[in-house]
Amino acid sequence: MHDDTAALAARLLAQRWLPRDDAQARKALLDEAFREDLDRRLAAVGLELREHPYSAYIGVAVARGAERVVFGHSDGWISNTLQLDRDAVALLVVLWALIVLPKRQRQIERQQAEAGASQTQMFAEAKPIPRDPALAPMIPERTLLADFGERLGGKTRVNFNLGVLSRHGFIVRRKGELVEGPLLDLVFDYERTARRIFDGALGDLLAGYVPHETAGETAEAADTTDDDDREVTDDV
Repeated sequence: MHDDTAALAARLLAQRWLPRDDAQARKALLDEAFREDLDRRLAAVGLELREHPYSAYIGVAVARGAERVVFGHSDGWISNTLQLDRDAVALLVVLWALIVLPKRQRQIERQQAEAGASQTQMFAEAKPIPRDPALAPMIPERTLLADFGERLGGKTRVNFNLGVLSRHGFIVRRKGELVEGPLLDLVFDYERTARRIFDGALGDLLAGYVPHETAGETAEAADTTDDDDREVTDDV
């Protein structure tokens, strides 16, 4: 007998992400009994389904209850399970702030505009959450290097780390442009991290870069303390 739950868990572990419109992914998001079974099986091995209604993909992450045994060491915490160096993690935080935060603002604004328009229609249907890839800004590599290169290890190091982040699915490099990869919107817990972005210690670094991408909002970089580093938990 085919086990859809086991098949989906195996695909998520092997492929690391799936689009929301994948048949099994949709079943996990819409079928309550199936989702409960999936959550139970993932939890049994210290994992959890990582999905966000505004993300076009789903993935798996280390469950919060397993973070200490996975990330904890006698002399501190490791920041991720991908062996990313601190400068690569810092670059990932910057890219998340420059791409995901503006995208989320645009998604919310479009959703609100569509909801307002539908109120004038007698038989309006609920609109799906907008996940158009065009809502996420493209970041020119040249601009990123000019604005953040010195702070993130220099041109050679940033180029190396961009290649690493691209291979892991966080970004896609296209002819000198950086665009959102499948895992970028899942790598951090948005509700927790966005607050730290806006109130964080790297505000001066991003204050002059992000506002034109966020419709007037000032996005500030996340505090890169060990506590924040624990948020990079998508990959196993």
